[in-house]
Amino acid sequence: MSGIAVAGNILVDKINQIAKYPASGELVEIASVKNAVGGCVPNVAIDLKTISPETEVYAVGKVGGDEEGRYVCGELSRRGVDVNGVKVCEDKTSFTEVMSVYGGQRTFFTYAGANAAFGFEDIAFDDFRADMLHLGYFLLLNKVDKGDGLKILREAKVRGIRTSIDLVSKNGGVYEAVIECLPYVDNLIINEIEAGGLAGMAPTEENLIRIAEKLYGYGVRERVVIHKPELSVCFSENGATVLGSYELPNGFIRGTTGAGDAFCAGCLLGIYGGEKDEEILSFASAAAVAALSEEDAVSGMRSGKEIRALCKNFKRKNICL
Repeated sequence: MSGIAVAGNILVDKINQIAKYPASGELVEIASVKNAVGGCVPNVAIDLKTISPETEVYAVGKVGGDEEGRYVCGELSRRGVDVNGVKVCEDKTSFTEVMSVYGGQRTFFTYAGANAAFGFEDIAFDDFRADMLHLGYFLLLNKVDKGDGLKILREAKVRGIRTSIDLVSKNGGVYEAVIECLPYVDNLIINEIEAGGLAGMAPTEENLIRIAEKLYGYGVRERVVIHKPELSVCFSENGATVLGSYELPNGFIRGTTGAGDAFCAGCLLGIYGGEKDEEILSFASAAAVAALSEEDAVSGMRSGKEIRALCKNFKRKNICL
């Protein structure tokens, strides 16, 4: 059997709607509370399955034996994602308390929980059914960042499994641990902040091609993809490809949560289908548009045909790097 496995970060977003963010010592009432799946595994896996229902998608990670763990696994299963690779541990399911101001910004408080314990021993490679493995998020998974990420990727390559990774935008991230993994990574898919931190260069638009080329030179096997709201860049053996994002009408964007994961899912499907670099970027940016159409990370996703129809009348930004 084949398909795409998404491994790593699994959590529940507890979204608290508030009128304003309080100053220290102040009290503000929470108007409403709702749960949503979050993290690389739920976001990317659900997007993959929604875009391409015929593709086998596997979730790999850890949750607690609690209500939140049952919730996130239930949501994954309901969307058609195989959860046999999600292990249950004694710690609480990882979660993020999201304080969401009406019409404004969000503030996040996260609990590492079960994610902190996820590592090499949690992947049953002898029973592995996918031929592609995406591992995320580096810089947010304690054991993965401290050597297990390298072990996972090395073992995958020994077994002939195609690999990809992404990161989180984290101040003070230990990028050296990621760099040593890159010779075992086929596809690196990250945003401009993460790319700049990894390459040790300012993440300006003028630098993006040079950053991508530098990261590719660290040993990435197939391609480096860097995305930001205005554009995306791919660097491979074919050189650099740059594509502007879509110009969206006023009022279209309802939320930015999950847009990066949607872009990643679009990339993975293009890579899995053997598409050329420009088509990979083109579809990935269209998938991000779908995510932007709703407030949470996965509700805006559509089938591949619907995504293309959604973006049919949007123009792309003209980019010159």
